[in-house]
Amino acid sequence: MDNKTTYYFIGIKGSGMSSLALILHDEGYTVKGSDIDKYTFTQRGLEQAGIEVLPFDENNIKEGLTVIAGNAFTDDHPEIKKARAMGLPVTRYHEFLGKMLSGYTSIGVAGAHGKTSTTGLLSHVLSGVAPTSYLIGDGTGKGAPNARFFVFEADEYRRHFMAYHPDYMIMINIDFDHPDYYTGIEDVYHAFQDVSQQVKKGIFAWGDDVNLRRLKADVPIYYYGTGKNDDFQARDIKRTTLGSEFDVYHEDEFLGHYQIHLYGEHNVLNSLAVIAVAYFEKVDLNEIKDELLDFKGVKRRFSEKKVADMTIIDDYAHHPSEIKATLDAARQKYPEKEIIAVFQPHTFSRTIALLDDFAKSLNLADKVYLTDIFSSVREKNGKVSSADLGAKINKGGEILQADNMSPLLDYHNAVVVFMGAGDVQRYEKSYEELLSNLSFKNN
Repeated sequence: MDNKTTYYFIGIKGSGMSSLALILHDEGYTVKGSDIDKYTFTQRGLEQAGIEVLPFDENNIKEGLTVIAGNAFTDDHPEIKKARAMGLPVTRYHEFLGKMLSGYTSIGVAGAHGKTSTTGLLSHVLSGVAPTSYLIGDGTGKGAPNARFFVFEADEYRRHFMAYHPDYMIMINIDFDHPDYYTGIEDVYHAFQDVSQQVKKGIFAWGDDVNLRRLKADVPIYYYGTGKNDDFQARDIKRTTLGSEFDVYHEDEFLGHYQIHLYGEHNVLNSLAVIAVAYFEKVDLNEIKDELLDFKGVKRRFSEKKVADMTIIDDYAHHPSEIKATLDAARQKYPEKEIIAVFQPHTFSRTIALLDDFAKSLNLADKVYLTDIFSSVREKNGKVSSADLGAKINKGGEILQADNMSPLLDYHNAVVVFMGAGDVQRYEKSYEELLSNLSFKNN
């Protein structure tokens, strides 16, 4: 690390990039960056920190910069090209992060889905008991002075997590995603198998995942879950409208009774993984209990608000397993209410590869609406449409437009869950305005 340089982030609004920028800023380094003008949910933290964010422009690149390039951008990006032409140091996001991990007890969180929620929970809990730096994929990052722990998301996309050699790694699941890169589930498994060889102290893996059970590593693998063969078990689970509570055992050792104000089975499992890490780091488990109880969640994961008589939930879910988990959480908290799903498919390749799985998960709602597919920087079109997905859904499947959200006005005292990794919040905002105006007129 160099105190004399300015760390310049190309694509600074990216979820991981903004988190990393905040960490460097907290540690006293000079930070700025560039991105698109469009507002994103990650940029508020950058604004509050006073980090300058410029529009993309190759003229931004000047002497004295150390460039950190976001993984969404190719080497043909004008700013990256200019930086290389000038001979400036240029490092990709995941490579830079990998170099930062030494000097801490580092804990990576990997999985096809659920990384951000688990990283957020682990960061919150450990920060409450010891100085902890963390990088969460919701744009949240913090650099703590003299940190004992460094908690971070380890993204499997394009095998980027191979840049990391953490002390511990939590592996939540191995599932097929990113079909624009991975050829199938075996390809994903081999990526996780490879990164497991780089973990230094131990791996904590979900016991019900058959592919995680196949892993071979040079360090112990501790399985967590609800099964008899799991090393860490949650027993006597009670799920209510106030959250969940459960007993935890390590083999036959009782580690205590825990409560969380979180919903869905996945949050019980996430909590169990956090408890397992704390146990091996000899953290006082009574302190862990208090911190778990105090956790409120991360950005764009089951974020709730009330408008008129409706409950509106915003969630980043963009994979069938995530949709299932989000709807399960909604059912737990609102068992007596109708659950309406509004889903924005994210990328054409993911939609066509997982079409049947999307339909199966979405049908867990009482009624389903879709938006058009949100494309990505790397993928502008494809041979599938939202109408193809809608045709497979037996709980609806009508396609909404942001300028006409009136079909949702037919529902009262219900729950609408907006899900997607694109700009589904644009549809949510349109609906909220419509609902607010109607409510105002009725009053």
